Amino acid sequence: MSESVVVTKLHGAVLEIVLNRPDSFNAFDEEMGLMFLEALILAEDPSVRAVLVIGEGKAFCAGEDLKSLSGDYAEGKTPALGEILRRRYNPAITKIRQLEKPVVAAINGVAAGAGVSLALACDRRVMSSGAKLALAFSSVGLIPDAGATWLLPRYLGIGRAIQMATSSEPIGAEQALDLGLVEKVVQPDEVAAAAMSLAQALSQGPTAAFGLTKRLLWESFESDFASHLEAEASAQSIAGSSDDHIEGVRAFMAKRSPIFGGR
Repeated sequence: MSESVVVTKLHGAVLEIVLNRPDSFNAFDEEMGLMFLEALILAEDPSVRAVLVIGEGKAFCAGEDLKSLSGDYAEGKTPALGEILRRRYNPAITKIRQLEKPVVAAINGVAAGAGVSLALACDRRVMSSGAKLALAFSSVGLIPDAGATWLLPRYLGIGRAIQMATSSEPIGAEQALDLGLVEKVVQPDEVAAAAMSLAQALSQGPTAAFGLTKRLLWESFESDFASHLEAEASAQSIAGSSDDHIEGVRAFMAKRSPIFGGR
């Protein structure tokens, strides 16, 4: 039996999700899309306190596997790309945004098309010095999708977002770092370990507070100031009643490091 196209591994409280189609640069086909969503649903388990997404082999993710649609193109048919997004990509990207725990992307190699969108949907990103980000949609007459047109302006501002979205030129690791698209660049043989170290550290943090913080930060783009202040107050009431808050205060008073339980 061949190995699954999406492999999940539990490392303590970190769920590692490995995109495992290396011969296709981890491009999404129907099977991998559905299995990736299933893996993200597994991440909802309270015992999972952080998630790491990485690609197997030389690529992070090359986006949609156009070869799987080659039959339609050869016959002159137009693939139902909107339906593919609604069925396969949008639920997974939405799930990452809604997970109230940190999601780390280890960009171990090229990320192209929707693979860039996937990386940007994650909360924190570590990138190999040899990797590149290439939206590349315009080179095949398409728009950036899987959340890219929503995420890019929030990371880059509208001007740079338009520049990147309408260019097929790849962005190298150092440029991605300068633009704030990733937080750390490491040598290719160090990216998996560096990303796992980050995910492990996050998994030992106050998970509920991280989740509330993540939600509030993204909601801030759609809420007015007064409403957001009230949302903060409500979220702080929840965080303040958590076991982790009590542990944090006790540790502060005792001048020791807190041991958070994620509750």
